[in-house]
Amino acid sequence: MLDKKNSIQKEERAVLVGIVHKDQTEQQLNEYLDELAFLAETAGAVTVKRFTQKLQHPDSRTFIGKGKLEEIRQYIQGKNIRVVIFDDELSGAQINNIEKVLNVKTIDRSDLILDIFAHRAKTAQAKAQVELAQYQYILPRLRGMWKHLERLGGGIGTRGPGETEIETDRRIVRDKISLLRKRLAEIDKQAYTQRKDRSEYIRVALAGYTNVGKSTIMNLLTKRKVFAENKLFA
Repeated sequence: MLDKKNSIQKEERAVLVGIVHKDQTEQQLNEYLDELAFLAETAGAVTVKRFTQKLQHPDSRTFIGKGKLEEIRQYIQGKNIRVVIFDDELSGAQINNIEKVLNVKTIDRSDLILDIFAHRAKTAQAKAQVELAQYQYILPRLRGMWKHLERLGGGIGTRGPGETEIETDRRIVRDKISLLRKRLAEIDKQAYTQRKDRSEYIRVALAGYTNVGKSTIMNLLTKRKVFAENKLFA
């Protein structure tokens, strides 16, 4: 799996951040933050504080305003906050700029969900699918997220990379994406062969929103012990 230094560790203390804007009311934001807190709990984090701000549009550099960012920085000092989770998707540059101020790892909702999937993945196919999604998520953010490339095992110095380093990292990620797609194609081919061998069996698919009881039903019907818990994506 992708070596993600930004993955959530068990019982990490977290703060959540969201904004109210012209397309999102305060009530909607609170509902989204409730869900984000549930996601954070699923990943193993403990939410200790929420920060919200009303903005016409997100700041292009830090998503939230400088004053709100400073408020968060002052709050997390000495409170052992290990991760700041934004409800909205951040660019690589925004993540980098925010971390320079807060000095703690910063992720967004998409990164959090991918982290949960990575922890839940058990089969070779599931692990490859999640890893592919993680690399596809990282690829357009490389320019802003240069320091996060330590996840890929590439030695990057303390200064920001030049064009050569960025292109090298892009090539590394693209090669990894290509390799994972080939691996998934091979897994699909093997699965197709196995399905043909079991063609006499009736297949049933369970579909539904997360945390509605699909795994519980499967366990009852098949007498298996598929992981089931009152958490999102469990």
